[in-house]
Amino acid sequence: MVHDGRAFAGQAASGIEYRTGYTWMIATVAALGGLLFGYDWVVIGGAKAFYETYFQLHSAELIGWANSCALLGCLIGSVMSGVMADRFGRKPLLILSAFLFAASSVLTGWAPEFAWFVTWRICGGVAIGIASNVSPLYIAEISPAAWRGRLVALNQLTIVVGILAAQVVNWLIADAVPENATAEMIRLSWNGQAGWRWMFTAVAAPALVFFASAWIVPESPRWLLRRGRTEAARKTLERIGGETHAARSLAEIEETLHAGPDGGGGWTHLRTRAMGKILLVGVGLAVLQQWCGINVIFNYAEEIYRGAGYGISGMLFNVVITGVVNLVFTLVALGFVDRTGRRSLMLVGCGGLAVSHLLIGFAYMAQLRGATVLVLTLCTIGCYAMTLAPVTWVLISEIFPNRVRGAAVSVSVSALWIASFLLTYTFPLLERSVGQAGTFWTYSGFCVAGFVFVYGSVRETKGRTLEEIERGFDLPA
Repeated sequence: MVHDGRAFAGQAASGIEYRTGYTWMIATVAALGGLLFGYDWVVIGGAKAFYETYFQLHSAELIGWANSCALLGCLIGSVMSGVMADRFGRKPLLILSAFLFAASSVLTGWAPEFAWFVTWRICGGVAIGIASNVSPLYIAEISPAAWRGRLVALNQLTIVVGILAAQVVNWLIADAVPENATAEMIRLSWNGQAGWRWMFTAVAAPALVFFASAWIVPESPRWLLRRGRTEAARKTLERIGGETHAARSLAEIEETLHAGPDGGGGWTHLRTRAMGKILLVGVGLAVLQQWCGINVIFNYAEEIYRGAGYGISGMLFNVVITGVVNLVFTLVALGFVDRTGRRSLMLVGCGGLAVSHLLIGFAYMAQLRGATVLVLTLCTIGCYAMTLAPVTWVLISEIFPNRVRGAAVSVSVSALWIASFLLTYTFPLLERSVGQAGTFWTYSGFCVAGFVFVYGSVRETKGRTLEEIERGFDLPA
């Protein structure tokens, strides 16, 4: 198997002047789904202490359900979007996710009862599931080959910005509560009655911007061609790169759309042996991004820093620092993903995370505290932010054939959410059974396995059109 890109067709023709401003504009609009995804996913952590006392949640089952119910919506949204994106187009799904983000944020924030709180959190999860699927998919399908990596990585950047925004809001609001406050004092405070509601409601403002902007972006030209709407696809491609780019892209896309045995696609074609191989790569990448263990640091940051000897104020501040590091190294990734290549960054990420987790485990075994654990976790987050975090989304959005991309991305992203749940759910159990050191060594082992998987299964895709990538795999003629 050739891994350096030579197995693919030649580089896309040069001499085309792409409309940079227009292309980045429509990609940025789609990436707003990532910003809302990041904020909505993380804000629950800062509101936790307040809504738990407001709704008087005392049992572990209710507390766990309140924190994890959105994940059910994420899975529903991811599965649903695969069918809907192929049937109705990418653009309507962007509009739908924006509407759900806006509506669910307000309704969750001002839910009068716990049952309604859960209902609207699940609806917000559906929005996350749709956005996590369709935003990178849409960006990949409108992007010129030379820019596709950084444009899809732009979606990861907005996710990180959303996460950091939620972490800052959480820190500022929680910092206003005295450390010795009782549950009753929290419940009767402004934060306990109304403050936490505004934490959820705040995301409605960018959601409305996303909703309005999504109406003005064009439909994916590749989806339009699948539906026989050649002229509409041509107009969009001309706006991105002019007449020459449009003519060449149309010819390439048409060729691949009719390359299958019956010219068809969708869910039926996913069951073929050739597609099964590629689908396993997509699912494997999605699971690896979660089982590398990094989200444990995000989801259980307070517990990790508490175990390292930090107090409440220090823990919350360190969480904000992790968000800043995440943002800085995601920006670094934008400059490398189209220059260094996807496969190389994935290998560096797996190797770097394996070493980082190994060292964190030794730090816990040696009972090191404070700055040592903080520095090691920040190094881990930095490594992840410039490798597996953005590159996984790039690869998942570009390795599948045109005729099945919506369905295949849906399966891969659904696998990602299932893997995320399993990682988050098993962390306390793993920590209890093998200790903190053993837990991080286990994640180190997953990263080593991931390195072997990427080395043996993932091909380099930088600089190739989606159609060149498709022809490079062993697909049916």
